[in-house]
Amino acid sequence: MKIGFGYDSHRFTETRPLILGGVCISETNGLDGHSDGDALSHAITDAILGAAASRDIGHYFPSSAPEWENCDSIVLLKQAVEIVADLDLEIGNIDATIVCESHRISPHRQAIIENLADALKVEPKQVSIKGKTNDKMGWIGSGLGLAVYVVTLLHTVKEI
Repeated sequence: MKIGFGYDSHRFTETRPLILGGVCISETNGLDGHSDGDALSHAITDAILGAAASRDIGHYFPSSAPEWENCDSIVLLKQAVEIVADLDLEIGNIDATIVCESHRISPHRQAIIENLADALKVEPKQVSIKGKTNDKMGWIGSGLGLAVYVVTLLHTVKEI
């Protein structure tokens, strides 16, 4: 078994929709970033790559590369799943916490779980998504952006 930890944060921008786990949460007040700004998918990607000791998201998908500009982050996540599969590893589970003051996660939780489960090639019961606030403290609490924390468990593919 291998355990990975992922983190990502982005500031809000009014110029794009808010995408988390490949799901549109809001048509405005999205996240600034080179790709679509999907901090949840980015943190999961980093957790998976980290558990496999396969560098990080910036190594495979650098923000200096024009091909990743405005890219759907689910595409990046699917590529990370393939990277770890090539190492004979598969995902046991994902546990993510989204820290955000301005958007409620619970109305979108199931759609996010199902979308991520499909991208990760796992069952929805293997994906946990939680929304928390920062109780109006710090940059997250003041509404400047959001942060995501993720842990994952990978295990070796079982031979049949």
